[in-house]
Amino acid sequence: MAQMNVVPYIDVMLVLLIIFMVTAPLLQQGITVNLPDVEAAPVEVSEDNEPVVISINAAGELFMDFGETPDEPITEQVLLNRMAAILNVNPDTPVLVKGDEDATLGPYARLMALLQRAGAENLGILTETPDDLPEVPTE
Repeated sequence: MAQMNVVPYIDVMLVLLIIFMVTAPLLQQGITVNLPDVEAAPVEVSEDNEPVVISINAAGELFMDFGETPDEPITEQVLLNRMAAILNVNPDTPVLVKGDEDATLGPYARLMALLQRAGAENLGILTETPDDLPEVPTE
């Protein structure tokens, strides 16, 4: 009467299960966004804590309303250095992203990753409400 010993196979399976459980969360990348459950309201700005506005144009160039030349594009490294310095002094500083509607999603995602790396926790996106939105049907 021949029998097969399956205990070593169970050990291998449990080791593989543990490896997959540990590595699965590390394979996902993204930017954490907490979406509101209600309609968007205007951003409230306090006088004590003025926001930093970072703009991105259709070409993907970055602009910052802080510094000597707010009308000239800055590099990602300059943005990272400035934001890290601002957030080291006041970690609650709101950061608002103002983007061109013709810009692609790639530069937005890269900008959000840069801001996250700099330590920004209070992020917002500036938008304009379009005038030609359809009306909500009523019963």
